[in-house]
Amino acid sequence: MDRKKILAIVGPTGIGKTSLSIRLAKLFDGEIISCDSMQVYKQMNIGTAKVTEREKEGIPHYLLDEQEYDEPYNVMIFQTKCRDAIQTIQNKNKLPILCGGTGLYLKAALYDYEFEEEQEDTEYTAYLHSLSNEQLVELLKQKDEKALEKIHPNNRKRVIRALQIAHSGKNKTQREEEQCHEPLYDIFFLGLDIDRDILHERINKRVDLMFKEGLVKEVEELFSDPQTWGYTSFQGIGYKEFKEYFEHTRTLEEVKDKIKVHSRQYAKRQYTWFKNQMKVHWFDREDEEQIVKSVKEWLYE
Repeated sequence: MDRKKILAIVGPTGIGKTSLSIRLAKLFDGEIISCDSMQVYKQMNIGTAKVTEREKEGIPHYLLDEQEYDEPYNVMIFQTKCRDAIQTIQNKNKLPILCGGTGLYLKAALYDYEFEEEQEDTEYTAYLHSLSNEQLVELLKQKDEKALEKIHPNNRKRVIRALQIAHSGKNKTQREEEQCHEPLYDIFFLGLDIDRDILHERINKRVDLMFKEGLVKEVEELFSDPQTWGYTSFQGIGYKEFKEYFEHTRTLEEVKDKIKVHSRQYAKRQYTWFKNQMKVHWFDREDEEQIVKSVKEWLYE
């Protein structure tokens, strides 16, 4: 078996990537790297469905509990840490298994993505923040209209970021077009699929379980202060929905329903992203024997 190979398990939230990754790690002498932009935060366990010590079954995991929840985290940080973890696992002559649904993080780590550090023009940034969403979008149309194909007009943070990049020289689209985005490793992208009704039922049940396990208490302990609502960590599904509960404009039952809706919508976006961005081998989640057979054939080909 070529120990330079990398297995990446992808798919929508709630489909069972974690449990499969542990089974495959035990079968093929692997160690697991989390590719989840939320599970990286300390103390955020229930709302992120973070794997527990018992569930790990002794398999080493990387990039869990790496960051304080009041500190920002981004794809550049992840790229560096993930590649370091891959090297660590390969140095042990074990199989790196990347597992998670944050597609951009996964691609940035495994492909030849390059990020450039810019010196922020604070005056220009202040100007951007003074504009309305509509004005920002109009400005981006002038600077880098193609970027709007990938950025929702209401995503103020990403629109501003694209404008900052364009202001520093080459715009976001130009930089991306100059990069080949070729994989850096021999990767098997293992995608999990399942009937949508079954997936939605799983997502709903998982959210119900989160509330039973103490999600409300977890969120109240971390984010009940309005000053914390601007944290990057608070923007994740399972947390951001509590803002109106804290403001006394939404009940807990309404929060729960909103988390379910957002999770189902996110699952749909994940499917679309992975099917368009990577050469994924898709399998029925229930057909684990075929999954194991295919991974074994790839490893020993």
